[in-house]
Order: sequence, then C-alpha cells, then structure tokens
Amino acid sequence: MVTLRLKDEYPPEMGLDEGRESQFSLPAQGTAEFYYHVTPPRRGRYEFGQTAVRYLSRYGLVWCQGFLGEPQSIKTYPNMRRAREMELKALGARSFLAIQRRAVRRGEGREFESMRDYVRGDELRHISWTATARRHKLTTRQYQIERDQTVIIALDAGRLMTGRIGDETKFETALHASLALMSASARAGDNCGLLVFSRRVRKFLPPKRGPEHLDAVLESLCDIEPELVEPSYARAFQFIASNTKKRAFVVILTDLVDKDSSKELIASLKLLRPRHLPLVATIGDRDLNHLVSEIPKTDKDLFTQSAAEEIIHQRESALRLVETVGGLALDVTGETLAPKLLEAYLRVKERAML
Repeated sequence: MVTLRLKDEYPPEMGLDEGRESQFSLPAQGTAEFYYHVTPPRRGRYEFGQTAVRYLSRYGLVWCQGFLGEPQSIKTYPNMRRAREMELKALGARSFLAIQRRAVRRGEGREFESMRDYVRGDELRHISWTATARRHKLTTRQYQIERDQTVIIALDAGRLMTGRIGDETKFETALHASLALMSASARAGDNCGLLVFSRRVRKFLPPKRGPEHLDAVLESLCDIEPELVEPSYARAFQFIASNTKKRAFVVILTDLVDKDSSKELIASLKLLRPRHLPLVATIGDRDLNHLVSEIPKTDKDLFTQSAAEEIIHQRESALRLVETVGGLALDVTGETLAPKLLEAYLRVKERAML
C-alpha cells in the first residue's frame, strides 16, 4: 500500500471549478481515478503540464516527488450552441418553417410553384396577365426558393476587428454570427464557404455543407485571432473571384472608420461584381451612437462627439457607395449582427437575387 498525492498543472487562464489535488492510498497493482473540472474562458489552444506526484517513502518518513505523463495541448472550439441560439433567436419559427427539412419557402425563386391572388407589394413582373383575365382578378405567379446555391463568408481578421464589444472582440462576435449563417444556409440546402483574411488570406474552406464540413470549419476557427494589420480587401476578393466560379452570395464582415479603408473596400468590390452578389456588414460601436445623442458638457465632450459623428458619417457614406456598385449593405452593432445577417440572407433567397 502506498499513499499518493496528485496535483495536475492546468492552464492558468481556465477557471477551476473544484480542487485539482487528491490524496489516496493505492494497493499493489491497484488503480485509481481522479477527476477535476476546469472551464476555458473562450475558444483557443490551452497547454496542460505534467502531473506532479508525491508519495511517502518506504518507512513513511519523507515525501518523495516525481512527475507523470507529458504536457498536452488541448483545443477549445467555437461555441456552436451559441451560434444556433443566435440563429433561432433571429429567425424564430421561420427557422423551421422556411429552412428546416424541405428548405422551401414561398417567395420569388426561379422554380414555378403555383398561382395565388395578388397582394400589395408583389412585383409587377410576377403578375400572370393570362390568369388575371381568366379569373377577373389580379393573379401572381408564386415560386419556390432554390436550393444548392452558394454562400461565402469573408471574415475580416484585421486591426479594427480587435475592437471590443463588451467582453469580446468584434472578430469573436462576427465569428459566431458566421457560424449562425452557416447553420441556416445548411438547413436551406445551400453550400457555404469561409474565408478569413487580414493582409493575406489566412483560411479558406470551399463552399460545402454537411457535418464533416462544419467540423472542418470549427477546426479552422479554433485558435485564429485578429491581427494588428490593415486588411487587404483586394487580395481577399481576388482570391474569392479566382476560386469561386459559380455565382455566390458573398457576405463580408468588417468594420470601417476612415476614408482610406472605405475607398479600398469599394474599389475591391468590383472584383466580385457582376458575377457575385456582395453584402458588406460593418460592425459599429453602440457607444458611438450614444455619444452622438448626448449633450456635450465640456470641450473634450464636444471634440469626442465630433469625432464620433465623423466616423458614423464616413461609415454611412461607404455603405451608400457599396449599394451604388451593386452590393448590399448593413450597418449593425454586435447585438444586431446575427439577426440582420440572417434576415438579409432569407431576403436574398426569397427575391431570387442569386
């Protein structure tokens, strides 16, 4: 019988839920198990050290110490549960009615489904004048939303995405919104790809769907972090254009605060048009709108408010330019990113814009 004390070296960033030390007596040829629980604060790669072992000497006079095992690297993956909750919260019942199982929604796709009475807001090009004359009332053609279309998410991992929204970076918020969109597109029967870029293309997963593809996406996003460099939209969009021949809905998650980055983004969008349909979502700062709405009390407050107004103005101008080159634009906060993104995706599907 030997008395042992075990102590494991866990990553200091992790929260320890209970003690990591244990003492027990072990008979000859015997075995024992020891459990403890730690909680990683976020996704990433964590290093566990060796297990320290102390045991009493033969006559029980002194404690001897040694180490067991080898250091191990453990991966913590993005929170897919959070992404699915974002999807369900954004789409509500539509997530199941419009996407799950059949992935067919009555909208404005290209595959004819049926005729129905005209309702205000229907496009005039969908009115069937032959059926209208026969029924003596306006009648509209109804179409099924198409499946097997292509979505590509271009996730900016540059300097501005290191800005924080609450307890996490803008990049982290955009990453989980990307997973929510990927989940929704898979339910709709579409193929979704992912490109992460900063000054260079850092990750690219071609458009696919299915559990294996999702596993590959989670693996690629496990430990990637934004960099303190300016993103190259031209390189990213040229890469997409060169590697995606089928028309795609290209969702660009980024942030803009100055004229230079806006100009490069607008100029680079021409690499995607007209083959692809780009959507630019800029992730703004809720505090900026709050600053603009307040009454300044000091000169410093006035200068701060003026700077905030200039940032908002430049972002709005850039988004208007996105629309002039044939793209779609969203100006969102961290809280509204996922809902607005998923609504835009469904709208593109319903209006047969791909």
